[in-house]
Amino acid sequence: MPGVRTVLGLLAALTACGAVAFFGYCVYFDRKRRGDPAFKRRLREKRRAQQQKAEGRGAQLWDPAKNEKLQELFLQEVQMGEFWLSRGEHQMGVEHLSNALLVCGQPQELLKVFKHTLPPKVFEMLLHKIPLICQQFEADMNEQECLEDDPD
Repeated sequence: MPGVRTVLGLLAALTACGAVAFFGYCVYFDRKRRGDPAFKRRLREKRRAQQQKAEGRGAQLWDPAKNEKLQELFLQEVQMGEFWLSRGEHQMGVEHLSNALLVCGQPQELLKVFKHTLPPKVFEMLLHKIPLICQQFEADMNEQECLEDDPD
């Protein structure tokens, strides 16, 4: 009658053989898949489609020359920011100026202008507000993508 050690040894050997066979199966079919010309073609097409989709989104969102509504929103936010700052409402002014930065095609240039035209205290408030606005924008974009992807 076989001992416990013999049974455990056979079980371990069978498990090891099964693992080696499974690994070999995976390697064989992965090489076969990667060597298939149709796989490479489909992969290239998929990557091109993703790249074009990403470029299309970027152009649509950040190109104010192509999108008049973004230009109007930008000007409106700058005017509202100036209005609130002139009334002494720095928090509201910074809120609108940060929105203008968000839709601006060249935010670095706009920040340079703000640095020279805004009081230092207000400019500092604006710099602290930028990360919060970026996080809110990313969350809004993720929510919008989820809504676009939802088939309902």
